[in-house]
Amino acid sequence: MNQTLLHYERQGEGPALFIIHGLFGSLRNWRSLARRYAEHFDVIAVDLRNHGESFRHPDMSYPAMARDLLDLMDALDLRQAHLLGHSMGGKTAMQFAHEWPQRLGRLVVADIAPVTYHHSYDALIEPVMRLDLSTIRSRRDADERLRPAIPDDPIRLFLLQSLVHDENGWRWQINWPAIRDNIGQIIGFPPIDDWRIESPALFLRGGFSDYLKDEYWPLIERHFVHARLETIVRAGHWLHAEQPDAFFEITRDFFLDSRNPRAER
Repeated sequence: MNQTLLHYERQGEGPALFIIHGLFGSLRNWRSLARRYAEHFDVIAVDLRNHGESFRHPDMSYPAMARDLLDLMDALDLRQAHLLGHSMGGKTAMQFAHEWPQRLGRLVVADIAPVTYHHSYDALIEPVMRLDLSTIRSRRDADERLRPAIPDDPIRLFLLQSLVHDENGWRWQINWPAIRDNIGQIIGFPPIDDWRIESPALFLRGGFSDYLKDEYWPLIERHFVHARLETIVRAGHWLHAEQPDAFFEITRDFFLDSRNPRAER
């Protein structure tokens, strides 16, 4: 299977900043914030493989997804870039930081840790894959059919953002079979025993979220030696959508900070 470059949208001028969405998402979820970052940075928002308009591939490992970022960075002739990754995108950004530290400026990891989680997504994946798109009349129709199996309105509507209509009918922008087959790798993470990440790193969590627990912080501090942790109160896992102003201000200031902690040691 021939791999192509990730689909992306680019705007603004300044230091390069890659925005990397989470599982089931796409760059469209970040367009409002991307416009704000573009006042200060050369913003490249990406669709990860098997999401959005990017290519489909059976491999969803973090080394493979990190390599996708490197390939795009090379294609855009960027020597270095800041990375902002949410959830699965945060794990991808951390993998990149380990493999190509010289290509990384500053790192923001939003509401995720370099650990294996035990969330089950079967209750989302299976109902979606059972949906017969050939009989769908509208997105509202799809919403009604999914409601009994996925009663949580925000989650169901979030998933339906990836249901699109073209000349061939309705289709998912998410490669659901690849997600299902790789979910163990997605909720997991490669061992980080030998990692030492020197780049400045901000780990940002939602006050209502349990993805970035206090118990994970000693592990992060041990391997991300210039990391700091901040919490956005009154926000859950989708902290960038729930508290966009606070999220933007904290991350913008972090990326604009020109201090080099590696030189201060």
